[in-house]
Amino acid sequence: MAKQENRVELKNSARAEFPGARKIGPADPNERIEVTVFLRRGSPPSAFPSLDRLGATAPKDREYLSCEAFEAKHGARAEDIAKIRAFAADYGLEVVSESSARRSVFLGGTVGAFSKAFSVQLSRYQHAQGNYRCRTGTLQIPAALEGIIEGVFGLDNRPQAQTHFRRRKDNDATGTVRAKAADISYTPLVVAQAYDFPAGTDGTGQCVGILELGGGYNSADLTKYFAGLKISQPKITVVPVDGGSNSPTGGPDGPDGEVELDIEVVGAIAPAAQIALYFTTNTDQGFLDALTTAVHDTTNRPAIISISWGGPESSWTQQAMNSFSSACQDAATMGVTVLAASGDSGSTDGSTDNTATVDFPSSSPYVVGCGGTRLSLSGTTITSEVAWNELASGEGATGGGVSGFFALPTYQQQASVPKSPSGFVGRGVPDVSGDADPETGYNVIVDGSATVIGGTSAVAPLWAGLLARINQSLGKNVGYVNPLLYAAKSAATFHDITSGTNGTYSASPGWDACTGLGSPDGTTLLVSLGGKST
Repeated sequence: MAKQENRVELKNSARAEFPGARKIGPADPNERIEVTVFLRRGSPPSAFPSLDRLGATAPKDREYLSCEAFEAKHGARAEDIAKIRAFAADYGLEVVSESSARRSVFLGGTVGAFSKAFSVQLSRYQHAQGNYRCRTGTLQIPAALEGIIEGVFGLDNRPQAQTHFRRRKDNDATGTVRAKAADISYTPLVVAQAYDFPAGTDGTGQCVGILELGGGYNSADLTKYFAGLKISQPKITVVPVDGGSNSPTGGPDGPDGEVELDIEVVGAIAPAAQIALYFTTNTDQGFLDALTTAVHDTTNRPAIISISWGGPESSWTQQAMNSFSSACQDAATMGVTVLAASGDSGSTDGSTDNTATVDFPSSSPYVVGCGGTRLSLSGTTITSEVAWNELASGEGATGGGVSGFFALPTYQQQASVPKSPSGFVGRGVPDVSGDADPETGYNVIVDGSATVIGGTSAVAPLWAGLLARINQSLGKNVGYVNPLLYAAKSAATFHDITSGTNGTYSASPGWDACTGLGSPDGTTLLVSLGGKST
């Protein structure tokens, strides 16, 4: 039996009901589950590296922490982990595993035991996507653990994120096959040439980590795809997280479309780079655990992490956004760049109240948010590029806007970011952009079929491939690149997108909440980061 103790609310843990779901009863108290307890850093805030100072330093002059050095300096304290062990024992929970580097303790036990440990009621909810265990309200923890625990994940297993890809529609609303003369598509190689990715680079020596919250890939698809491009198939390593696995579900409109798009775009652009796929469950717990696994992976050591999943800020708990962003902040000190798609539903990001909002995790100030354009080419020469908006035909639009949660970062102080709809002076999204319109999309193979896919899901791996090639050329990771991108802003470094809208916001000269700074000129960007053109 648990001892008597003073308890306090775990800050930022409030969670609302699952939109569109119906409560059907209490959760089974005997069901066994596993929960992630995310802890504070072991170092005081004053000892954590200044990211403003790091961000202002050229890549060649940066000093990054190794995974091992980060754990020694900033990993969770041994005494904090010991307190979580004691807390678990008090409530009949077991410590499944623990990681000082990831600042995580993984606990196992019954729903009943966890309900008592965190003073929470867990219920069963029925939703169109399935049945889930959910909670509402806040969590309670022992007062002695206040300030030590930053987040608790896994009590609630509702779906957290959506894919951000759009497959081109072959039929109009009446079912008639479309015959749009404007419908064109490209291989990733053609897009890379149009954006002048640095010649003589292929990602050698780099590892790109990709987070996947479902679905899988078929080896036969990849063999056929890369053979068709006449390039070598990249080395792929699968890293299971929280029971995730490479599990193709069938059909290009499902999560397989996301997985194979990510692999094929990165693999085509940087074929010599290793790709590490972190498969996990589509929950806030799985998402965070996959991120911390990738950031602190001492086997694969990805220099770049690409994320093509997300959801409106309003769909996340504040503890989840804080913990995820904090893990990205950790990544910055180790020279790891994190990129995320900005969403495919325009300025509302598919929010239930249809108001302007932004997609998380792209809204984290430690993530490079990737928006979308419609790209028109003559050969490999850009003839037109505008903000992607096909909402009228049901083919999506680039996400973008202003965060209602994260404050305006230093690197955006001169970017003329407007206030959020609530008046909050927030982080602007996206930072950069690239071809995303499914009507000018990417030729890919998914579940045995050739198809055309767009979406900002294509832009995150596009930029991941570019940064792998830039890292290779520099001989050093660009790492926390956000401040450098804003410092490098120029007509030569980016293709400034000045036409189009995503609903609430319009593209305009300089940074805008549709396409950020613009699409890249890869070679010029390399030079601005201290490299040499070839």
